[in-house]
Amino acid sequence: MGQGEGSPATPDDGVFTDGSATPNPGPGGWAAVRVVDGEVVDEASGADPDTTNNRMELTALIAAVGLVPVGVPTVLYSDSQLAVRTVNEWAPAWEARGWRRARGPVENLDLVRRLVEDLRARPELEVAWIRAHVGHRWNEYADRLASRAARTPAGE
Repeated sequence: MGQGEGSPATPDDGVFTDGSATPNPGPGGWAAVRVVDGEVVDEASGADPDTTNNRMELTALIAAVGLVPVGVPTVLYSDSQLAVRTVNEWAPAWEARGWRRARGPVENLDLVRRLVEDLRARPELEVAWIRAHVGHRWNEYADRLASRAARTPAGE
């Protein structure tokens, strides 16, 4: 259920991801949180000292794939419309054109290709968009983890 009056309902199952860089580009963090029946069962996070929001969002989704046991149908939630549309809509056409957009190169191609390949090998996984900063419990949790990772000096 939602997190208070007017809050949207939060799914009780799935992997919730987030990534950011502040400033953009700049130091960034990412996180992925696997939730089953409303309980955190696994999580991962990390940082990059010089990155972009988009790279961190894609990195979080790649990590999310690794948190789900093979064969378990799961939704991977991202609050990045760009990341979700990349894998669900645009990547097939880019791949058909030799990993090129109609108007130039694909940005973050290394991460896009890896995520597409990971998802192709895991047809039980689905990537879906979830609205950010509106009270979705697990999206907010992933946001806090990613922010904490970005602020933690390397090696700690």
